[in-house]
Amino acid sequence: MDTISYDEFSKIDLRVGYVEKAERIPNSRKLIKLTVDLGAEKRQIIAGLAQWYSPEDLQGKYIVVVANLQPKVMMGYESQGMLLAAGCDKGDTPVILTVEKPVKPGTKIC
Repeated sequence: MDTISYDEFSKIDLRVGYVEKAERIPNSRKLIKLTVDLGAEKRQIIAGLAQWYSPEDLQGKYIVVVANLQPKVMMGYESQGMLLAAGCDKGDTPVILTVEKPVKPGTKIC
């Protein structure tokens, strides 16, 4: 396993996000569009989880978000962050990382 310095790690801005809305992206078998409250702003995050999660499974969850990731366009939709999940190896079923108790959206993870 490669290591990174603490300075490199500290550049990653992890925040608690609240999934206000989730919906399938038309004509996609994999993508779900999330509207995520990060406290000071709302973000659109595109996640390739439709094989394992329905939009209803995601709505109302408090998730862990990489808030300072460069936006990326997928199937014409801009993803403005990334949610974190365990089980990212090929063949694994991803499990979305959530927080134990509801906390204020936008709270920094340290």
